[in-house]
Amino acid sequence: MSAQPQPHSLTHLERQPEHESEPDRGSLVEVEHDAYGTPGVVRLTLNRPAVFNALSEALLDELHAQLAALEKSDARVVVLAGAGRVFCAGHDLKEMRAAPSLDYYQRLFARCTKTMLTIRRLPQPVIARVHGIATAAGCQLVAMCDLAVAADTARFATSGVNVGLFCATPAVALSRNVLPKAALDMLLTGEFIDALAAKQQGLVNRVAPLDGLDAEIAALAASICAKPRDAVSVGKSLFYRQLEMGVEAAYQLAGQTMACNMMMESALEGVQAFIDKRPPAWHR
Repeated sequence: MSAQPQPHSLTHLERQPEHESEPDRGSLVEVEHDAYGTPGVVRLTLNRPAVFNALSEALLDELHAQLAALEKSDARVVVLAGAGRVFCAGHDLKEMRAAPSLDYYQRLFARCTKTMLTIRRLPQPVIARVHGIATAAGCQLVAMCDLAVAADTARFATSGVNVGLFCATPAVALSRNVLPKAALDMLLTGEFIDALAAKQQGLVNRVAPLDGLDAEIAALAASICAKPRDAVSVGKSLFYRQLEMGVEAAYQLAGQTMACNMMMESALEGVQAFIDKRPPAWHR
């Protein structure tokens, strides 16, 4: 296997190291509370750097468990990162090829979907911290996160087609982030786009130099943490629900949500503070 993923192919995924050679680095997902020195920010780091954080079944299960545990926690913002040089190289192809059967593959992709949807269903915003390559299901992870900040060194691809496997499940997330023709360009060619193209196409929100990536994420997370918890969680839920509706139903849901939001203590205090020309006294 080459020492570094090649930016214009998927062959690095086919040449992952043998699993028994992967060093024991502890948890498959490292958890850091009060990350970036900000209370309420939790950083989850995919921790299989020897195989480019490939999403094995065990890693998917651990990531799902860690995300689910945050749902009713005091966490305000979740940051999803990757250890080593790569954010995430997608599914673990060695594991997938070891015992091929339709039933196994159906269960595997259902397991992956469950983890992806957990990101969407969390009340806290989830920010992808993309410092390197994100391919296939790794690119899907980025697209499923509510926000994404990329280093200028990051690269993105849905490369499955290069080995004869169309990235069908990543297409669901990708097509909800970028325009159809841009999504199909990535899905049908398997070619990489750089961080600036990803920003232009809507896959990431911000691009920063690699040495300034954490500062950019810290500022974004702190800005969200400064807002009332209930307004953020209600807003995230409403945003995704209305996207799946027709415009009339979306307005009906949004109007009801906004009316209920206005009755919350945080909104009443925030509006009164605006009228009084003073900072709001929120219990965050």
